[in-house]
Amino acid sequence: MGISSNKKNIVDFRQMKQKGEKIVWITSYDYPTASFAEKAGVDMILVGDSLGMCIYGYESTVPVTMDQCIVHSECVRRAAPNTFIIGDMPFMSYQRSPEDAVVNAGRFYQDAGVDAIKLEGGERVVPQVRAILDAGMVVCGHIGLTPQSTGQFGGYKAQGRTAESGADMVKDAVALANAGAQLLLLEAVTPPVAKYITELLDIPVYSIGAGIDCDGQLLIVSDLIGEFQAFTPKFVKKYANVAEVMTNAIAAYADEVRSGAFPADEHTYKMKKGEYERFCELAKQYK
Repeated sequence: MGISSNKKNIVDFRQMKQKGEKIVWITSYDYPTASFAEKAGVDMILVGDSLGMCIYGYESTVPVTMDQCIVHSECVRRAAPNTFIIGDMPFMSYQRSPEDAVVNAGRFYQDAGVDAIKLEGGERVVPQVRAILDAGMVVCGHIGLTPQSTGQFGGYKAQGRTAESGADMVKDAVALANAGAQLLLLEAVTPPVAKYITELLDIPVYSIGAGIDCDGQLLIVSDLIGEFQAFTPKFVKKYANVAEVMTNAIAAYADEVRSGAFPADEHTYKMKKGEYERFCELAKQYK
């Protein structure tokens, strides 16, 4: 696959931050959606472990496996060769040791051709971040509401609502940046804390539900297009209602099949002129 000179990289993202240019990224888990995203001109695509809920119907991201993430990342890479792709490290693919982290991050690079990996956690994952960087890969940190650890938060709750929790997030952000993380994602963080971190760090800091002051925004595509129906986070804006469109289309198809309206003549293939009579003669031998 050819890689365009227009494909952005880490240097581009730093320059965009310096110029105040907002970076646009979304999640994607399949070939068609990723191809649409690249055509629409997004800067980055995250193959998030949110695929567990959006694609597989799990109740959380915890059951997602490395093999699932690799398969979906490979599809996205093929569909969007000229877009910066980030693979999301699933639960227990990096927590046990820096060695595990390097091996599994390497799988994203070797098997799926990603441009970076993302992992959740602050100070506690600094050894993993350093090990992955030492192996020559690019790391995006992720703090705030970290879905793999929602049990520790008592559910999906916004972070940074008190001075203490906000200061803890600043501490984690600085630790990740000092460890060498080149990008940082803040999820469900109050805007004042997100703004402080964005202005404090030299690396690009992105928001998913962390307000407008970050260097760019991320949304889960299944939320953005109105496909995921289980729940809608407060920070989501739906730009379409694909679930309604698809449901109505399938219902209309079902009605036409049952009424005999589909398939109509224009949806069928024609025999060549004069072939029907000859077909009848040939077919008689099989009665």
